[in-house]
Amino acid sequence: MSQLVLLQDGQATPYPLGAAEATIGRLSDCTIQLPSNMVSRKHAKVYQQGSDYYLEDLGSGNGTFVNGTKIDGAYKLQHNDRIKFGPVLLRFESDAVGATASNLKTFVSDAGTAPQFEISDDKDDPSTIMGAIDTSGFNVLESRPQEKLKAILEISRALAGTLEVEKLLPKILDALFKVFPGADRGCILLKNDKGDMVPQAMKHRRSDTDESVKISRTILNAVLEQKQAILSADAASDSRFDASESISALTIRSMMCAPMLNLQGEPVGAINIDTQNPVMQFRSDDLEIMLAIAGQAALAYEGAKLLQSFVEKQKQDSEMNIAANVQQALLPDRMPECTGYEFFASYEAAQAVGGDYYDVIPLTDGRVCLAFGDVAGKGVPASLVMSRMSSAVRTLVEHVPDPVELVGKINDHMCAKAVEGRFVTFVLTILDTVNHRMQVVNAGHMSPMIRKPDGSIEELDEETIGVPIGVMEGFPFEVVEREIHPGETIVIYTDGVSEAMNPQSDLYGMDRLREIVSNGSRNPEELGVAIREDVRRHASGRPQNDDITLMVFGRLS
Repeated sequence: MSQLVLLQDGQATPYPLGAAEATIGRLSDCTIQLPSNMVSRKHAKVYQQGSDYYLEDLGSGNGTFVNGTKIDGAYKLQHNDRIKFGPVLLRFESDAVGATASNLKTFVSDAGTAPQFEISDDKDDPSTIMGAIDTSGFNVLESRPQEKLKAILEISRALAGTLEVEKLLPKILDALFKVFPGADRGCILLKNDKGDMVPQAMKHRRSDTDESVKISRTILNAVLEQKQAILSADAASDSRFDASESISALTIRSMMCAPMLNLQGEPVGAINIDTQNPVMQFRSDDLEIMLAIAGQAALAYEGAKLLQSFVEKQKQDSEMNIAANVQQALLPDRMPECTGYEFFASYEAAQAVGGDYYDVIPLTDGRVCLAFGDVAGKGVPASLVMSRMSSAVRTLVEHVPDPVELVGKINDHMCAKAVEGRFVTFVLTILDTVNHRMQVVNAGHMSPMIRKPDGSIEELDEETIGVPIGVMEGFPFEVVEREIHPGETIVIYTDGVSEAMNPQSDLYGMDRLREIVSNGSRNPEELGVAIREDVRRHASGRPQNDDITLMVFGRLS
């Protein structure tokens, strides 16, 4: 059945037409009531003669307009004629063609089911862009502000509460088709990681239409590079499309294409709609509305992307917190209690997880294994190497009593599945709290500082330092044995201590570390706390650039 479709407030309301005469006006007894002060009480009538429908003005004060022209007398209606009564717009739909809102189809791009899409390579197109609006201005609401504001509010309502990008894009097209009832096809293209334009959502009004979507590359490039919204009033005869097979093949009569700009004003995509109806062509006012909607859609898209990134970041943060707890569980939860000795350890990762490592493992006969290491690098990769190192030490220390052989086996184990560039500087100390002796094997780490009772500092010979763990399989490490006298304290540290930086990028330095160790307390815990606090004072609030780990132990006076 033929019908008049009222296009108001972003909604399309159909009024079926039969054989009886239909009156249009402001009075409640009119067949089609239009509540507007600019519409006369009985403004016009529509009646049928044979298979045709005619529209006739009834002496209205503001006149009746069809496709922008004021009519005088009876006017024979054609399919998709646009009829205006004052500010109110209706569309005539003939039952001979019958394309209604129920035929709307929306497609979202999918790897297996996306409709065909093509950007035409019109390389021989010599034309220049005409009918464009620059997006850099802020005058989008200067003309027809009421209709533009309605369009923006319409799309804002349509997109409200939509937080997923996959659901957002079809809603943008749905809103566009409400605002532009004459649109037959719509498409949203977004830039992928490579910078290519990829269709993400498509929409067709007619069920029998060609489901392929084609866009002229000339127009698309102009939209993206010049950040302009482009209008073609009659695309079939527009010189810009001379070489574009998509226009002639799909009988596109009018099209609009507008860029979607992010918060920095850079295009992240484009929205394109077209119509095949020669009567319902888009106008310059429509392009301004299209531009306003594209801006609102771009903001909604950016907001959805930011929220998506925020949710993913929260998930990653939660996983990193779990990883930090797992890594913390690999460290000893308490230090050993040995008569005449005291132990202190401190671990502060620069990120959620780190690559520094220490362990304290009680052995038999009053011996204690002190393992201390620094994985090259920071963050998750270093933490994975650190956990593997911890497992190797724990597994081997109880079965290999000789420290040189123990470090050799740990090294061979780490070399067997080594990750390039992920070596470990490592110090293994076997402390005999009964005989007051220690054995030290150093694999590429800074020498421990031994503070004597008079404040002087002793460091082990550099010739005894071997290569880091994981660099060379079968390397012959050396052991250094030494008696521990009453009042002596041993400090082992990572380069996160000596290389800590302040806001001016000044290093903490070895001289300052030796000074605080020399002048510090003989008590291992008090000395460890003092070193940690002095490093923080030097940093003056600057974030850590490396993991900071300390181990201090000694024989009490």
